[in-house]
Amino acid sequence: MNWSIEAGLLSRNSSAWIDERHRLYRQGQVSERDICGEMVQVYASLREEEMRRAAAKYFAVHVEKNIFPEMQALVADLRAAGVDIWAVSSTNNWVIEEGMQRFGIARERVLAAEVRVHDGLITSDLVDVPTDEGKAEALKRAGVHHPDVVFGNSIHDLQMLEMAARAFPVNPTPGLLTVAAQRGWTVYYPEAVLADHTK
Repeated sequence: MNWSIEAGLLSRNSSAWIDERHRLYRQGQVSERDICGEMVQVYASLREEEMRRAAAKYFAVHVEKNIFPEMQALVADLRAAGVDIWAVSSTNNWVIEEGMQRFGIARERVLAAEVRVHDGLITSDLVDVPTDEGKAEALKRAGVHHPDVVFGNSIHDLQMLEMAARAFPVNPTPGLLTVAAQRGWTVYYPEAVLADHTK
């Protein structure tokens, strides 16, 4: 969101509004679902092609370098074996769809925070905001009721992890790490994370 503001994608009024909403979110006065939805709705009136270009630039500069090679290799192996793979996120669909291209996951297999687009223009009409129990519900609506394996890194992935025959927290946040210990879930730390901790 900060990058969107700095890149000039948002008007001054929109920037001020989302900044205030995020401040209230950090104070616990705005829910996770609401802020994730609002962080997509704030782009209303922009052209979707502009958002896709911005998402591609943002991902290439700020996110791609943080992809864990082990996860990329695992997904490639699973795809080669014919496994059906879905990506679920509360981040906007433009960024997630851009990122999933690096994993060979099609847009049709991305469930992310999304608003309707009408005649190429982004609206504020929410389609979905998959976070917390919403992630599990999004998978069920897609026909995935009992996934074999789920990977997640945040407490907001908990209900989705609980659906799976096998749950794997990957570089988990403290909240998810606590739950993983209680449930006896195997926690995975990619090599880059372990290297950072040993410096």
